[in-house]
Amino acid sequence: MKIYTCLCLLFLAGYLVAQNNTSALLPMPNQITSVKGKPFTVHSGKTAIYLSQPELQFTANTLQNILSDRMQVEIPLASESDRADIRLLIDPAMEGNEHYRIEITSKRITISGATVRAVYYGVMTMDQLLLGDVCATTQKKISPVYVDDTPRFSHRALMLDPARHFLPVNDVKFFIDQMAHYKYNILQLHLTDDQGWRVEIKKHPKLVGKDYYTQEQLAEIIQYAAQRNIEVIPELDIPGHTVAILAAYPELGCTHTDTLPKIVGKTTDLMLCANNQKVYSVYQDIIKEISSLFPSDYIHLGGDEAVIEKNWTQCTRCQAMMKELGYQKASQLMIPFFSRMLSFVQENNKTPMLWCELDNIYPPANDYLFPYPKNVTLVSWRGGLTPTCLELTRKHGNPLIMAPGEYAYLDYPQLKGDFPEFNNWGMPVTTLEKSYQFDPGYGVSAEDQAHIIGVMGTLWGEAIRDINRATYMAYPRAFALAEAGWTQMKHRNWESFKQRLYPNLTNMMKKGVSVRVPFEIVDRK
Repeated sequence: MKIYTCLCLLFLAGYLVAQNNTSALLPMPNQITSVKGKPFTVHSGKTAIYLSQPELQFTANTLQNILSDRMQVEIPLASESDRADIRLLIDPAMEGNEHYRIEITSKRITISGATVRAVYYGVMTMDQLLLGDVCATTQKKISPVYVDDTPRFSHRALMLDPARHFLPVNDVKFFIDQMAHYKYNILQLHLTDDQGWRVEIKKHPKLVGKDYYTQEQLAEIIQYAAQRNIEVIPELDIPGHTVAILAAYPELGCTHTDTLPKIVGKTTDLMLCANNQKVYSVYQDIIKEISSLFPSDYIHLGGDEAVIEKNWTQCTRCQAMMKELGYQKASQLMIPFFSRMLSFVQENNKTPMLWCELDNIYPPANDYLFPYPKNVTLVSWRGGLTPTCLELTRKHGNPLIMAPGEYAYLDYPQLKGDFPEFNNWGMPVTTLEKSYQFDPGYGVSAEDQAHIIGVMGTLWGEAIRDINRATYMAYPRAFALAEAGWTQMKHRNWESFKQRLYPNLTNMMKKGVSVRVPFEIVDRK
């Protein structure tokens, strides 16, 4: 491993010979201007950092650590603005809660933003300015520049799946650290599935097994993420992907499955019964506790890959419900099922999210699997069906998050043979270049994509057994998705991106992050 890392670092060093202060910017800011003039010089014992509000304390400490790491200087905090030549300022006049500016002159550095979050993003960009301009920073100089930046989309997410393979608290924090550097602001945690139920529910303690997060541990993760301006969204998958809860409470399944063994860790086609009052009472309890635990405005309830034909079409209770409601298809039971489940989310003042399922899992598909209420935020995910989902959500008025499998499934192999566990399942290859080609707006007019609120990269955990594999699968493709979520299409460029990713990969390896070096994109001319 040490030999491999050294080879990678030597390989990457060849890309750092033409560095400047923009050569490590990820995602690329939407407005950056070189400024003529002398650089700012950092003087140990003289340079100081001023913060305009106490809420900027963590951000200021982060900047202190960056300057110590990049320039080997210890910079104190100043209590008065006129005694500091580095200033962190909250400016309420700036529009947009993620809008920040950086102004570097020979005399002063000012990082301002509309909110604490915006100033933090300015500090992250400042870190990359230093990372990209090693020749200057080794002389304790910072080149003049002006950045005025705000993101394309407000929802920029990555998803971890500890339900399939559990990830300890410190591993989740480690993943959050990497996300924060690239201005991701959402971590979605897939907490329940066939293989495990990973969140403590005090009213139903039988749900959890050996590996799970206590409510205190989740609160710790949430607070850690919030310091780094990342919101944590919980996902509880229903009515399918529910073998773990059925292992604890078999009576929640359909009548034809009541006598079948349910073993955590084994994926089967079992799912919750649509006509069972206890299903709803248990989930009302669960959603109430989850709502109290997670400050996020969202709760994701899954809704994907429900094996209806093997459950509700064979269940006497579900068939009786169909007859009573005059339904012709078992899939119509999703209407009353989610009507009740979504009401539990809303009565706790949360916004429900679901995966966007259509009436066919392959093109052509013509409509939603069932009528989604307008207040449900949908996530497009099935490869090939995103254009249809984009059109339907525009037509019906649902906010949309873009996570199409062909671009954003980071658990897919990065090249043939890269991930034997998934290659053996016939999973498609998603290269770094493919991920970078992702335009969340799919080229439609500004009006027709106005309901898109963001993007998400997913790391499904069937074959991701630990955090090292998770970061290896994520990076560098998560760089591409970060830029897709932040940077306007007119400022994105594949050739530029290839050069900017190498200093960042080098930096991650220096910090002990497992990444994949994309040798295949090297220009061999």
